[in-house]
Amino acid sequence: MTGSDPNEQTLLSALRQIIDPEIGCNIVDLGLVYSATVKAGKVRVTMTLTTPGCPMHESILRGVKDTLTHLEGITAVEVDLVWDPPWNPSRMTDLGRRMTGVQ
Repeated sequence: MTGSDPNEQTLLSALRQIIDPEIGCNIVDLGLVYSATVKAGKVRVTMTLTTPGCPMHESILRGVKDTLTHLEGITAVEVDLVWDPPWNPSRMTDLGRRMTGVQ
């Protein structure tokens, strides 16, 4: 361990491993992750899902926790699932748009 927390880019890079199986795109490029911060080894992710009734809800949240827990120096992961602001396709990155065919 280096004695420093991973930066936001490291967290987002790890979160790109989590794919929304219904859409086939990762949660970062879909624009579902609103923030990812870490302090003293504790990560807090604020995110949403494409719809409140998303059937993959538990699977995606478990993936976030499992993926970040395995990063060096991380001791805890908290995920805040929010619905405001609501997700819409404008939150997607250019890569997310290309991956899903959204214009």
